[in-house]
Amino acid sequence: MGDMEAQNATFHQSQEPEVPAIFKKANRIITLKFEDVVYKIKTQKGGFLSTRRSSKTEERVILKGVTGVVSPGEMLAMLGPSGSGKTTLLTALGGRLGGHLGGTITYNGQPFSNPMKRNTGFVTQDDVLYPHLTVIETLVFTALLRLPNSLTREEKIMHAEAVITQLGLSRCKNSIIGGPLLRGVSGGERKRVSIGQEMLINPSLLFLDEPTSGLDSTTAQRIVSTLWELAEGGRTVVMTIHQPSSRLYYMFHKVLLLSEGNSLYFGKGAGAMDYFSTIGYAPSVAMNPSDFLLDLANGVYSDDREEDRVAVKQALISAYKSNLSDKLKEELNEMSNQLSDGTGHKQFDRWCTTWGQQFSVLLQRGLKERKHESFSGIKISQVLVVAILSGLLWWQSNAHLQDQIGLLFFYSGFWGFFPLFQAIFTFPQERMMLTKERSSGMYRLSSYFMARTVGDLPMELVLPTIFVIITYWMAGFKSTAGNFIETLLVLLLSVMVTQGMGLAIGALVMNLKSATTLGSVLVLTFLLASGYYVQHVPAFIAWIKYISVSHYTYKLLLESQFKSSDTYRCGTNTTCLVGEFPAVKIVGLDQTAVSIVALFLMLIGYRLIAYVALMRIGVPR
Repeated sequence: MGDMEAQNATFHQSQEPEVPAIFKKANRIITLKFEDVVYKIKTQKGGFLSTRRSSKTEERVILKGVTGVVSPGEMLAMLGPSGSGKTTLLTALGGRLGGHLGGTITYNGQPFSNPMKRNTGFVTQDDVLYPHLTVIETLVFTALLRLPNSLTREEKIMHAEAVITQLGLSRCKNSIIGGPLLRGVSGGERKRVSIGQEMLINPSLLFLDEPTSGLDSTTAQRIVSTLWELAEGGRTVVMTIHQPSSRLYYMFHKVLLLSEGNSLYFGKGAGAMDYFSTIGYAPSVAMNPSDFLLDLANGVYSDDREEDRVAVKQALISAYKSNLSDKLKEELNEMSNQLSDGTGHKQFDRWCTTWGQQFSVLLQRGLKERKHESFSGIKISQVLVVAILSGLLWWQSNAHLQDQIGLLFFYSGFWGFFPLFQAIFTFPQERMMLTKERSSGMYRLSSYFMARTVGDLPMELVLPTIFVIITYWMAGFKSTAGNFIETLLVLLLSVMVTQGMGLAIGALVMNLKSATTLGSVLVLTFLLASGYYVQHVPAFIAWIKYISVSHYTYKLLLESQFKSSDTYRCGTNTTCLVGEFPAVKIVGLDQTAVSIVALFLMLIGYRLIAYVALMRIGVPR
């Protein structure tokens, strides 16, 4: 009997852990008001067979004048079927929705601002996390980026540890997050890590999109209990949730019920059933309030006939406008005179940390996350196999000028494709993470871009170096250190330029299928125009070689091995000048400086294009 009581005590203790002292009270209190919020999008009208000329653009209204208020210490749950506008409204309230947004949204009577962003946490429905980082690494890196410099590094790490304790993640703190193809923590633990990232800043205003989606009832209860405790500390908590259990439902201070963008109810969660009973909609049997509310939002009350569903929805919309809408707007008007913004006495810097700190943390995080991918056995094996095979095919080919020229062109071709397609995947794969972290004001785009670029250099430079070391000596190129170093440096410069082109294509297109297609076309075009395959290019298309990475790389590789005065055996007891060899003459062994300058301009230019393209990603307003 004593053991059973001890187990029950342990269970309840795990269900409702004590909140660490740093999370007991909000930094400041925020009252969120939203009045007559309207959101419209434009959609293309027409089916698969419709032509561009016949298809028309129509305007679709997602939110139709939604109004409400959430005060400090309250937790608002937004209920409604799929497509009712819950997530759209949440995104708008969180300051992350652009486009045709109408109405008024204020925070302590003020519009959304950078100081407000610093006090706002936003948890998306999909858990956007790095799969190879552990739980503790994920939260520590977030703490180092999002917490202000008024805290020391040790204090930031203590905050991460406190969040882990609060969310019950101590057992899995050293486990990797995992992903679709990588075994890691469970779905519930992953969701708690996402919530923990926002709790780190001790937000005064916390938004959560479906925080209990896909979780078992016990885990869902724990998460909502934690959010309720955070609200008790003076925070304003707003969430969307789909069919919560009855014990979860009664934890919500306020409920907003939406149907096709219309409000059907806004008020105390405990008073919803009474309200619908007074207007003639009462459940015939005892049932979970959220199930009954969702049935009403779908128009289901007495039977399943479609015409009755439409009538039920219209009746509920009319009842809301008659009974609740005017009273709610009066309440908002009365509160407007009492609200004062709490940011006036305290100035906030644009960023929590310096550029150097952001770069350092992002570089460390990037190296930890991508080391498994960058130096994977498959990539290393691929380069080694191609290098050894190339060395065997061109084994000691120094007596055959055409063969050596062919190997140099293969250098430019292989290392034109390989780094390009590695880089194309970079930003499309990180788009969701970049959007999430930039929207929360975690770091500057420039610090992220530089950290990502520098972090990729080991992978981009080590493998081509190994490739050259293997093939150079097997093929019998000139054995002097100067020729070897010159060949290696030219190839490494070419690799960095090609990587930059891949980054630019990926950032511009942001669609892997389209980006790889465009990249293939560009590389093949540059290879064809480089001067190896076609020696007599028509004048009207010859200009392509001046923008071709392969052309300049091929030219510099030739110059690293040959001089115009070098000779080769062109017949029995006959030697000829290398500079007069047809395949060399068409490219030329002069204007070395021009080729180097051209590659450096491309090195900078492609990265600038990628950076400017990435500026589209982030906060919509």
